[in-house]
Amino acid sequence: MEPHALPDGSEAAHFDFYRFADPREWLDAGFRDMFARPGLKIAEWPERAAGLLPTPDLCLQIEPVDDDQRQVAVQALTPLGRTLLA
Repeated sequence: MEPHALPDGSEAAHFDFYRFADPREWLDAGFRDMFARPGLKIAEWPERAAGLLPTPDLCLQIEPVDDDQRQVAVQALTPLGRTLLA
């Protein structure tokens, strides 16, 4: 987990699950407690912690188009997510 300061003084927690071989590593790392706290959480490779993460408010998918372009798709998965996209 890597913390990032936000302009409003709060903090975003960035999780990269790429190296996780087993979803139980999420539990062993103590991330359940971190996800229970309020605040912005950003998870890369969430499928590596399948079944353990809470439902995200937003799902962002970033796909390469070519070397210097990306296509971004944003999907709201909760009422809060829909409010954020409104």
